[in-house]
Amino acid sequence: MSAKAEVGLAKEASRQILAGGSAGLVEICLMHPLDVVKTRFQIQRCATDPNSYKSLGHSFRMIFQTEGLFGFYKGILPPILVETPKRAVKFFTFEQYKKLLGYVSLSPALQPSTMSYARYIIKKEGLGFQGLNKGFTATLGRHGVFNMVYFGFYYNVKNIIPVNKDPTLEFVRKFGIGLLSGTIASVINIPFDVAKSRIQGPQPVPGEIKYRTCFKTMATVYQEEGILALYKGLLPKIMRLGPGGAVMLLVYEYSYLWLQENW
Repeated sequence: MSAKAEVGLAKEASRQILAGGSAGLVEICLMHPLDVVKTRFQIQRCATDPNSYKSLGHSFRMIFQTEGLFGFYKGILPPILVETPKRAVKFFTFEQYKKLLGYVSLSPALQPSTMSYARYIIKKEGLGFQGLNKGFTATLGRHGVFNMVYFGFYYNVKNIIPVNKDPTLEFVRKFGIGLLSGTIASVINIPFDVAKSRIQGPQPVPGEIKYRTCFKTMATVYQEEGILALYKGLLPKIMRLGPGGAVMLLVYEYSYLWLQENW
């Protein structure tokens, strides 16, 4: 491979990584409040739970009244630090797989609290699967299933529905496909999300670990609370990852196009 070709490949990879990172950052900043609400729904176990919310509207009111506006942005730093580079790698990797398989087409105060909590977990429970990596299998399943459906649906359906010459209608076409992709992927992968929240969240009896592994947690939730318990938090999840999925894909595509034209 010539030096010129290598430079071209490196520049193309840099564009994909920058566009993917930008897409992830924008989506997190816009949609994080719904992720907070979704997690609160998933860790409550029954109507008598002290953290129980009666409805989506009730959860928003309670969080705002008891924790203020910044309550909706609790824990935003870890997703920014993790998801921004992760989504940069995700879009870069997907672009490489498309070629390989022959497809055509923050607040400063947040950082000390995040780091101190990470140190506390490591000191108390270590780095293993019961410590900082608790819920690893459930997280792997959640992301694996979501991305398989999300990217597969978006790029296949986008190639089926004709491109519109009108820029506004073309934006609507892409947004609609992205919205549907994020929604379908959310419905399919939410049991993994519930398992992750139960494993990483507070246990029912302090000092006793009830939820340990992904599939055993799913089975326990199903046996004790019914099938619908595996879909707790589905509405805020769809509200986040439906439009969020559309925003992320659109920001990536338009950022990538701008980088191609200007860099």
